[in-house]
Amino acid sequence: DPDMPFVPSIPEDQFILVEEGDPTVIPCRTSDPNAQVTLINSLDKAVYAFYDSKQGFIGNFPAGSYTCKTMVKGVEFKSDEFLIYILRATSQLPVEIEALKTVYKTGETIVVTCVVFDNEVVNLQWNYPGKVKEKGLIKLDDIKVPSQKLVYTLTIPEASVKDTGDYECTARHATKEVKENKKVVITVHDKGFIHLEPQFSPLEAVNLHEVKNFVVDVQ
Repeated sequence: DPDMPFVPSIPEDQFILVEEGDPTVIPCRTSDPNAQVTLINSLDKAVYAFYDSKQGFIGNFPAGSYTCKTMVKGVEFKSDEFLIYILRATSQLPVEIEALKTVYKTGETIVVTCVVFDNEVVNLQWNYPGKVKEKGLIKLDDIKVPSQKLVYTLTIPEASVKDTGDYECTARHATKEVKENKKVVITVHDKGFIHLEPQFSPLEAVNLHEVKNFVVDVQ
């Protein structure tokens, strides 16, 4: 079709997600298989790559916006704009689990953090005693500077003795058959079992060379 040299693309084709280091296709296909097509980047400079009229340009492209153009009887036509996003992903899944503390009292808030390093395409699941009752609140922070890491934070408000047990996070690579899991054991007591009673004030003054004892009763 000389009036429509580029096959119209659907919005899903215009946003291209690719893992770091992997080749991809910029799908500007032509209705004329013999058309001469040029790939242009956001700086309006030509990008050299293999072209297949049934697929588009194939190669390893940096992140950014790209447009294809061709000439038909002296008239220039441009395709839709294609946006490439590079996702960081490694063959391994470095995962760490952290808990601010592992012993709590009833009524306190449990906080457990699972961190996935150097990967952006990850599915993560939590397993913990209160999961059936959907007691936990899960938050995700995607940190890119100074290095890539996904920080998943599980918060259990108003903890009870029933929240005692294994807290486990399982990370699965979204495109590779790789998974990693970590766990920490959390204990919740019905009440605190240590009582401290200091025998001194919050602020004490001591003279030079004076020896002063500070006593604390522990029950």
